[in-house]
Amino acid sequence: MRLEETKKILNKFAKYVIQQARTNLTKKKTDPTSNYTKELYNSLEYIPFIKGDKIGVKFYMEDYGRFQDQGVKGVKGGFSLSNFSYKTSSNLIGVEYHTSNKGKQLGVFGKWAKFKRYQARDKKGRFVSYKSTGYALANIIKNYGIKPSMFFTKPFERAFENLPPELKESFVTDIENAIFE
Repeated sequence: MRLEETKKILNKFAKYVIQQARTNLTKKKTDPTSNYTKELYNSLEYIPFIKGDKIGVKFYMEDYGRFQDQGVKGVKGGFSLSNFSYKTSSNLIGVEYHTSNKGKQLGVFGKWAKFKRYQARDKKGRFVSYKSTGYALANIIKNYGIKPSMFFTKPFERAFENLPPELKESFVTDIENAIFE
């Protein structure tokens, strides 16, 4: 009987976290590419699990969601909550993620610029191509990083605070065991 109540509490917890994370993605305008395709939004999901005497919830999202949530420190500056940095890992997000060297492909930022109909200007005031705009945006992010949005972390922490105390204790123990296994 108690296990059923735990399942209900954990499902309610996970649904709240996903719903709030999606709301944060929709409302925040900090990163231009964060939600224009809805890929990250649609990838957010959870799966409850029971393994032996342990019960919990696993959250899943697109790989780049971690970088959106925790931020990435750029080569010249910026801040990351998880010490993600371009200096320590040149392919952390990778140039291929931002831009493409294959002929006329635009890359993620070029596609965003075209979708938003945004074009940068050169020094003479002329508009540059979407591809060049995307390349410029990718370089800015490489140099100055991605600001942490905490779109997932904040709802997780809020929901975690509202869990019953005895469930919190067992949840923390399970997480510690999973980390140090």
